[in-house]
Amino acid sequence: MRYFIFLAYDGTNYHGWQIQPNACSVQGEIQRCLSTILRRETPIVGAGRTDTGVHARRMAAHFDSEEPIDCNQTAFRLNRILPPDISIERIIPVDDSLHARFSATSRTYHYYIHTKKCPFNRGYSLETHYNLDFELMNKAGEYLLTVKDFAAFCKTGSDVKTTLCDVRTAKWVEKSPGSWYFEITADRFLRNMVRAVVGTLVDVGRGRLSLDDFKAVVESKKRTEARESMPAHALFLENVEYPIQGWM
Repeated sequence: MRYFIFLAYDGTNYHGWQIQPNACSVQGEIQRCLSTILRRETPIVGAGRTDTGVHARRMAAHFDSEEPIDCNQTAFRLNRILPPDISIERIIPVDDSLHARFSATSRTYHYYIHTKKCPFNRGYSLETHYNLDFELMNKAGEYLLTVKDFAAFCKTGSDVKTTLCDVRTAKWVEKSPGSWYFEITADRFLRNMVRAVVGTLVDVGRGRLSLDDFKAVVESKKRTEARESMPAHALFLENVEYPIQGWM
């Protein structure tokens, strides 16, 4: 039987989602604890990878079990033994054909920035004092909805077969005076893509790139033409969507 886990984590203390040798990862912690509870080695497969320091409000993963499990009890026990910076929202049984990575219909990320010093934001939002033109940044974001190839925002050396993505939302939203987030939704994301997009949009907002310059960066399909990636601590995987009835 196949089960989906929906979870959240603070990525500050982890070298990303994926298991790595000699490094602490979110996947590794959950897999260790789940295997302890089920008393057998239980690999888990995530919806994707998040980089070192990136957080998730809702991540998904799946695992298989030869015997039925009590979903509520397993989630409860996992939360008891997992570190405090990882929490299990729920576990649900799903059809064996569903896959945490390949069955996802969309993923949404938020990148948070604030323009006034705030001690409570510093770990999860980027403090910036640039005078940003968010209207122009949103015009640049709208252009991304017409683009299919995001090679300009893909980390150099990534082992991806294609750099095509279907971006469905790309906009800046004001949470409160001086506090904003960039929301981007797509069917898939390339490694380092969101932080590279945000870094390039910020240069548009600062007046260092015109809208035409931004379009030229995208059309170049060269990572060297885009701007620097923004710091990881302000990036959140907000949600992963699946064709599952009643899972919310």
